[in-house]
Amino acid sequence: MTNATSHPSVSVLVPNLLRSFIAEWWEGDFPAPSSGPIHSSAVHKSNEAHLERFVDSLAAEFKHAPRTACERESTRERILKAFAVFARGALGFEDRHLNLLLGRGFPQSAVQFTQMARAFDAAVSASDIFQASRNVWTMNGLQVLLGLPVRLTPAMFAYSMLYPYTDNYLDDPAVPTETKVAFNQRFALRLMGENVDPANAQERKICDLVAMIEAQYSRALYPQVYDSLLAIHRAQEKSIRLLRCNASPYEVDVLGISLEKGGTSVLADGYLVAGSLSERHAEFTFGFGAFLQLVDDLQDVEGNGRDGLLTVFSQTARRWPLDAITNRTLQFGRSVLELLPCFDAPEAEPLKELMRRSATLLVVLAAGRAARLHTRDYIRELEGRSPFRFAFLEKQSRRLARQRISLMRMIEAFAVAPAGDATA
Repeated sequence: MTNATSHPSVSVLVPNLLRSFIAEWWEGDFPAPSSGPIHSSAVHKSNEAHLERFVDSLAAEFKHAPRTACERESTRERILKAFAVFARGALGFEDRHLNLLLGRGFPQSAVQFTQMARAFDAAVSASDIFQASRNVWTMNGLQVLLGLPVRLTPAMFAYSMLYPYTDNYLDDPAVPTETKVAFNQRFALRLMGENVDPANAQERKICDLVAMIEAQYSRALYPQVYDSLLAIHRAQEKSIRLLRCNASPYEVDVLGISLEKGGTSVLADGYLVAGSLSERHAEFTFGFGAFLQLVDDLQDVEGNGRDGLLTVFSQTARRWPLDAITNRTLQFGRSVLELLPCFDAPEAEPLKELMRRSATLLVVLAAGRAARLHTRDYIRELEGRSPFRFAFLEKQSRRLARQRISLMRMIEAFAVAPAGDATA
């Protein structure tokens, strides 16, 4: 880690990056998807056979959650082996990609996070642990890009655990706006380093998590770490405006708020991983976070519409097909990934390959979940660029959804820390 004092100010970076990526969103006109291989019916069937076998293997594992350390290790090895077979057969992964994902510390980091989460809060749900672990995977990926060891640090754990306590709370339509505002004020003071009196047990946990970050990063030496946390906090505050379900497109800056929330989230990932970032690294992490936010919003467009949460997709779906803005999302992702050469760690090349390959796929699969909100011709064209037919994916998704309780039991089984493990 290096001292952050010579690097660009986060308070200056974020507005500039937001303006830049908003302009990128509006750049050009893209009438149809224009990249990615076209998959034949035969390829679809072959890929789907691989996916079905992988889901079969997961379902078999879910039936019997491991009880001992030996059983947990055997289960982990079987799941990773099944994933490797699926990834090679259906996704075209090569040894260098699998060695990165399975041999560089990613699985160990995920298991350790699960154990630390349970040690930190015995009441946190397996579902929240699983949600928070997604951020750990992103941070592990940033470690690879930055040439750092893949491992779980206290700051990474603390920031990822803030999601169940803050993000879900602020997105919950059932929580009154005035309650959220009061919480946000106290949370901002704590992020600025002030002592606050927690209003409840949940806020006490949040203060404890901030203290973990402070133990790793000195506020004097790494001010950008805390500035980035304040940046995502301010973005979350603005996101409360997205709950105005009847607002017109001219009342709320839906695009700007969405890009700022996603961008600052992964920007904070970067600072919490490395302590400081170059301007180019900050640009990529912000842009990648903005792209992931768009993908999430596309994937959740129907649920957001029902909940009254404004996104560029839920707002558009009221009156128009989503074809055009899905295309813009595809182009936005490609533009962000053009920034990847700013990372020059040699060991990061396999990850860069996977990221370039998966950017289009993420959007295609998200659009497939919202097929009825696109035109039939557009979905037919997108489906040709998906390794799997959308109807088949929906079938497998419903099958896995029925396994949710078993999956949560599996997560609980891995949350049991080995005897004498001092992860907390």
